Amino acid sequence: MDTILVVEDDVSLCSSIVLSLESAGYNVLVAHSAADAEELFGKARLVLLDVSLPDGNGFELCKRLRKDMPIPVIFITSYDEEADMIRGFDSGCDDYITKPFRLSILLSRIKAVLRRCGSAAALPELTAVEQKLLDYLVMNRGQFLTRQQILSYLWDSQGEFVNDNTLSVNISRLRDKLQDCGYGEIITKRGVGYKWTDSTNS
Repeated sequence: MDTILVVEDDVSLCSSIVLSLESAGYNVLVAHSAADAEELFGKARLVLLDVSLPDGNGFELCKRLRKDMPIPVIFITSYDEEADMIRGFDSGCDDYITKPFRLSILLSRIKAVLRRCGSAAALPELTAVEQKLLDYLVMNRGQFLTRQQILSYLWDSQGEFVNDNTLSVNISRLRDKLQDCGYGEIITKRGVGYKWTDSTNS
């Protein structure tokens, strides 16, 4: 039985999440602060992490966690700006859910992340561009992104240009690497663009 650590200072919301997780068969640990969370990280299979905590920042906490342990992290937060979502994925999270959310959707996302992480050993190492591409698609799951949107996101801050042909090559390679790993899939719509669909929704 998987153990999930819920790091959330909103006691009412935390209680609802805990009840839902326990009803779904998970063991649940709870932390209402960053300090408490750091003591429990090693006991969890997955972490649900709020960004705004009374004694710290969830983004920085996620960075420290992922530096030391390969535990999947899902942000649950009211920070719903695109810049916040990008910061979340840059800090190492596996998914990002904005409040308010349905508990049924949260459970679906948890199952998808656990399945991905469970088969991660079979996933070949991704290049920097492939990883950034995957993060962007997952961050905008269910939404078609145009090639121009993706190219703009992949433009390297050091000035390394990712051109249209390179994008096609990276999408093809990423699709090949993910096809047997249960992560989900990249959907192509000619003349529109690409979108990510989790295995639970495909």
